[in-house]
Amino acid sequence: MDPILDDHLHLDPVNGRGVEAAAEFARAGGTHLLVLNKPSWSLVGEVDDESGFRETFDLTVEVARKANERLPGRAWPVLGIHPALISRLVDREYTPENACDLMQAGLDIAGEYVADGPALAVKSGRPHYDVSEAVWDASNEVMRHAFHVGAAVGCPVQLHTEAGDDFTTVATWAEDAGLPAGQVVKHYAEGPVTGPVASVIARKGPLRAAAESGDPFMLETDFIDDPDRPGAVLGPKTVPRRVRWLREEGYDEAVQRAMVETPAAVYGIDTEATLDG
Repeated sequence: MDPILDDHLHLDPVNGRGVEAAAEFARAGGTHLLVLNKPSWSLVGEVDDESGFRETFDLTVEVARKANERLPGRAWPVLGIHPALISRLVDREYTPENACDLMQAGLDIAGEYVADGPALAVKSGRPHYDVSEAVWDASNEVMRHAFHVGAAVGCPVQLHTEAGDDFTTVATWAEDAGLPAGQVVKHYAEGPVTGPVASVIARKGPLRAAAESGDPFMLETDFIDDPDRPGAVLGPKTVPRRVRWLREEGYDEAVQRAMVETPAAVYGIDTEATLDG
């Protein structure tokens, strides 16, 4: 069995399928998962202090632990603060500055979960939709804080951002904070990107572009585990299917890059050694 990693998938133990979605991934041939916490408001409701973030993270750590029991490889939690939280807070009459403070406190807690062992990386970013200049500036401060957290605890940072393929400035901010650009991951990349490492949405066009680029990349579904939107963004079986397609298209070297070499370089994980048997 060869390793097959989904770099960004959500498991919702409160409202969704939870560990059963991980089991479906395994039945399709998947072996390893990076399990991102759902946005705090969709798991525990509105958050105004650190306890809400801890509850969100604990739920995700536990569902990843249960997923381990269903996978031939491993599941690792990736914990953080969804960048859209700033808009929800501002709608509730937080100032952008106060929202930034709360979100940075949440990232500090995510860093604790990495330092203490259960989590592999943290997640941050900035809104992918139009916002005011004040919210945009505050969001960039939140993201830059995430880079400092990653540098302090020695872990990568996954980013949820606007679409695009040039994030040189963002990578420079990470480097300035002491986090190598090679430990910054652009979640939902639609092909190769400049600056961070691309986590490419598992659709054929973006994957072909990534495979042919020769650059480090990984695959993801961004499965959101929402019963009202089954299969969104992509279903749990998609990455195993796309890996088979890549091999059929002759991209064996790219599969090795995406499933073994890039996860090792970015996260320090060995997807081959962590396979059962």
